[in-house]
Amino acid sequence: MKRRDFLKNSALASSVMFAPSFVNAANNLVFTNTGQKRLVIIQLSGGNDGLNTVIPVDNDIYYKNRPNISIEKNKALHLSDTISLNPNLIGLQKLYDKGNLCIINNVGYPNPDRSHFRSTDIWQTASDSNQFFKYGWVGRYLDQNAKFAYQAIELDDSLSLALKGKELNGIATKNPEAFFKASNDPFFNQLLRQKTDVHLSEHNLGYLYKTMTDAKSSAKYINEKNTIKDTRITYPNSNFGKQLKTTANLINSNINTQIFYTSLDGFDTHVNQEKRQGGLLKTYAECLEVFVNDLKQNGTFKDTLILTFSEFGRRVSQNAAKGTDHGAANNVFVVGDELKKQGFYNDLATLEDLDDNGDIKYDIDFREIYATILNKWLNVDDTAILIKKFNSLDFI
Repeated sequence: MKRRDFLKNSALASSVMFAPSFVNAANNLVFTNTGQKRLVIIQLSGGNDGLNTVIPVDNDIYYKNRPNISIEKNKALHLSDTISLNPNLIGLQKLYDKGNLCIINNVGYPNPDRSHFRSTDIWQTASDSNQFFKYGWVGRYLDQNAKFAYQAIELDDSLSLALKGKELNGIATKNPEAFFKASNDPFFNQLLRQKTDVHLSEHNLGYLYKTMTDAKSSAKYINEKNTIKDTRITYPNSNFGKQLKTTANLINSNINTQIFYTSLDGFDTHVNQEKRQGGLLKTYAECLEVFVNDLKQNGTFKDTLILTFSEFGRRVSQNAAKGTDHGAANNVFVVGDELKKQGFYNDLATLEDLDDNGDIKYDIDFREIYATILNKWLNVDDTAILIKKFNSLDFI
């Protein structure tokens, strides 16, 4: 059997290639998740415009720089006398009112990169802007603190750099049930039975066979643990809604997974931003509200922390196409049941002191947020994972 035939014919191939290092012990694993802390990461991919998300409604500079795309004060969702939310973020406003939301403003890093790919890599690997790491910060967490690859799951068909470690990768799957069915595909099982007849060194087939065996046992574990096949709560019918629904089902099933990674794409709003961003923020907030309510009804919200970030913010001034171009610092949302800092962690940028590109300067390094979550929430050595020491914040 040639490698290209395996890749062409196996329904599991795409998942297998992103799911190495499983262990067969998963078949017999007994796990109880009492009090286990979980982290759900949401990436708003494309660079969400933070200024039209958390709005400085009393700031004349904001309105002067955005004559066509600014959000009017009487249309925005009131949080305080000076700050409001985008009118599409009703679900987020409800979380704010209940004390389940912490908004961290002006988050970024030194010498920001305005490339989607590079800035995403920086956020996913927790590197400096002039460093290039091969492994993600979640992957390094797995290397040092996990035994099973499914202890970090990305709700997608391919694995982000964030979940790739040197010794252990997370897994990527949109549908655990389909993943399990693929692992029992007749061709897949036939290939495993034939492995002794194949020269294993050819095209790294030895590695592939081990990966396939490990993936099969892990698919079995996830399928068996995923006991909540459906929920009584209705999620919005969107790809993002499906990601969060699957995540909630796995969490409520007490699976041994500490980190879940999800994403909502489309935030690169260079043209006609208002409608496009508004629709995306509505999807985000509606799905997030349902997700939190699902966890609350099942008693799992108290042990779940939700982190939302985007790889950068947008330029303060609108462009000629009624959109915004790539910027720098942005806001980050943390949602949880026992936040020490509810509402606003820090002040919004003044908009009077911008960088040389006309962008918001960062006050808080995003790795300080990672360090806080690793140390205070997941109870692991943040310095070893982030490779250097960062200050810990006081929001959890």
